[in-house]
Amino acid sequence: MRGAKSAKWVAGAAIIALAATACGGGDDSGKGKGGDSAKGAVNADGIFSVEVGEPQNPLQPANTMESNGSIVTDAIFSQLVDYDPAGKLEMINAESVETKDSKLWTVKLKKGWKFHDGTPVTAKSYVNAWNWAANIKNNQTNASWFGDIKGYSDVHPEDAKAKPKSDTMSGLKVVDDHTFTIELNGALPYFSYKLGYTVFSPLPESFYKDPKAAGQKPVGNGAYKFVSWDHKKQIKVVRNDDYQGPDKAKNGGVVFKNYSTLETAYEDLKSGNVDVLRQIGPKDLPVYRADLGDRAVDKAYSAVQTIAVAFYTDQWKDVNPKVLQGLSMAIDRNTITKTVLQGTREPATGWVAKGVLGYQPDAAGDITKYDPAKAKKLIKDGGGVPKDAISIQFNADGGHKEWVEAVCNSITQATGVKCTGDSKADFQADTNARDAKQVKSLYRSGWVLDYPVNANFISDLFRTGAAGNQGDFSNKALDAEIKKADSAASLDESVAAYQKIEKELVNYMPSIPLWYYKVNAGYSEKVQNVDYAQDGDPILTQIEVKK
Repeated sequence: MRGAKSAKWVAGAAIIALAATACGGGDDSGKGKGGDSAKGAVNADGIFSVEVGEPQNPLQPANTMESNGSIVTDAIFSQLVDYDPAGKLEMINAESVETKDSKLWTVKLKKGWKFHDGTPVTAKSYVNAWNWAANIKNNQTNASWFGDIKGYSDVHPEDAKAKPKSDTMSGLKVVDDHTFTIELNGALPYFSYKLGYTVFSPLPESFYKDPKAAGQKPVGNGAYKFVSWDHKKQIKVVRNDDYQGPDKAKNGGVVFKNYSTLETAYEDLKSGNVDVLRQIGPKDLPVYRADLGDRAVDKAYSAVQTIAVAFYTDQWKDVNPKVLQGLSMAIDRNTITKTVLQGTREPATGWVAKGVLGYQPDAAGDITKYDPAKAKKLIKDGGGVPKDAISIQFNADGGHKEWVEAVCNSITQATGVKCTGDSKADFQADTNARDAKQVKSLYRSGWVLDYPVNANFISDLFRTGAAGNQGDFSNKALDAEIKKADSAASLDESVAAYQKIEKELVNYMPSIPLWYYKVNAGYSEKVQNVDYAQDGDPILTQIEVKK
């Protein structure tokens, strides 16, 4: 869950299949091979710190689509549902989410839930929040996530300059204080899974008085209450003692400390100045296990790294997919993951991450296999790389420089195409450039699951107009196949349809898959019971601070 993150940007038989692939063969304990550090007495009110970067946008649930912001909003807001590591749906703020036809859904809320300002969480809290977030006037990054709901086009017209016909979606109806219904444009068998994403959070009435101010001092309904945001330094939250959810915090709160580089964060971890890291930079990967011992973490999670294409540029506007296939086959993933990335990544063979319902090996066929001769031929047959030179944009604070250089060297040596890295100072600058359509050629991208279904890695990335489709890829035939998969009679049939679509992506090349992620991280001697979720984030509520 926890948000569509451009990664460090990251029911029956169906559940059994997911459980078999969950975690991609990683250590389920999340504590690395050595297990947890020695248990100590716990300070239930203790505060610990986590390494993050500056969030790109204000802390509004529908305006957060990257990891630095989503880890904070997910601490402050809870959603209707969540899911366990096997992909089984769990009710959080919802008592039930039911449907008979996958088109009309009825949500019943648990009673007694309150926002951090003491006001009750009601059906209206959800309906009003979703209508506000979907409205084109409010310019929310993730507005398209409400596109399944009937009446979305009335509040969010396709023409960005057009005024909305309505301020509310006709598909949302409040039945009573604890019940509301959601009517979709058509049947969508996995819709209940989508409701675990942060964009579907409720908002208190106080939000609408000044949404901009609320983004700086958010009031949520989650396990932690917001305290302060010292921009580019830290964000502090404290435990919400009135929280009604199942995941109550076992600590007093969290300080999200801002770091400009992973290397600096790692040095602070070793000296005890930060308690939990989300990732180790390439420079320290060879030594972190020896340095940290049983506090070193090595665990798979559901995310995939890709090279995305700025299709809006003159260079790629009318590109033949064979050119991108050739560039893909010019990348020696095996060598780069073994050397530069120290075996902490696994070469990708498709676009859907491991541990997700519908993951299938070798979905991309041969195009992820290193073959310089075939790479050259494909590029030539496709008309050549426009300008015979490419660049890969990346954020300098995310530990990407080394592998971007290695990928560029591999492409140039295999094909003769000049390739350079285009470094942006930090993740905020990187994502701002993507949003402003300022990418010059290609860009480092990645995707962490929002919900554990393969549609999340296809529809939410490659469908025309999807929020995650920052490169403006568009193909009418693919859109039609996605629509067909979404209207399947059951979850299993929808997953199977998306599996077929994934195998067809090689003919479109909306991006170039690189490798599957792993959490390579660590924590200090001050904390214990540290584990990482399927989205790669530390599970904040279960971390204990030692006395």
